[in-house]
Amino acid sequence: MGCVAVEVLRIVITAWTASFRYPIFIVGYQPSLPVPPLSTIYGIISAAAGRPMGPGDTAVGYYFRCKGKGTDIETIYEIGSNLKAKQNICRREILFEPELVLYITDTGLAENFRRPAHPLLLGRSGDLASVRSVEAVKLAPAKGSVIVEGTIMPFPGDGLRGIVQALPTHFSEDLPRRALGTRLFCLVTERLELEREDLWMDTQAGRGVYLHFVDSEGQV
Repeated sequence: MGCVAVEVLRIVITAWTASFRYPIFIVGYQPSLPVPPLSTIYGIISAAAGRPMGPGDTAVGYYFRCKGKGTDIETIYEIGSNLKAKQNICRREILFEPELVLYITDTGLAENFRRPAHPLLLGRSGDLASVRSVEAVKLAPAKGSVIVEGTIMPFPGDGLRGIVQALPTHFSEDLPRRALGTRLFCLVTERLELEREDLWMDTQAGRGVYLHFVDSEGQV
């Protein structure tokens, strides 16, 4: 990481509910990831921009929190091999009053987030979100230890503690969509005090930020 500050857009997104599906759970109880995966983040950016966006288009960092969580029971329809639908119920974990603070290096997308091309979702189609603020800020290289929480970081990594899960970074544009860039991430749900050279600092918010850049091999 260089010694020069990087200019980013800081976008605050809120909603009534959020839910981020664990890839390994297909049927039965559907828990939510405690923080959104990168594929959800790039889905939000794509919806705002009105075109597919991926790691090669902008680096991203984010901070996520919610005020609580609970379990809902919903009706689902299972389609069999005979194309007939069978009604069933599913218990799904939901995060309440979520807030996503998103940092992106493509500062040209400011107007896209002020007037998104498509609805923004924090998870499924019922998790409709709105943009509370969009502003240009500078992230400074972190000096010494900083507080990091409510995000994901590549695993393994110095000082990381949290849930380790293999997650895609984004999906293909063709149908059926394919998960791309899958790798291990650490879901940082507790406050960690880290001293690392790959961290940035939002001095206004007093928060450490991990920016996901694409490396020379195309990996995030």
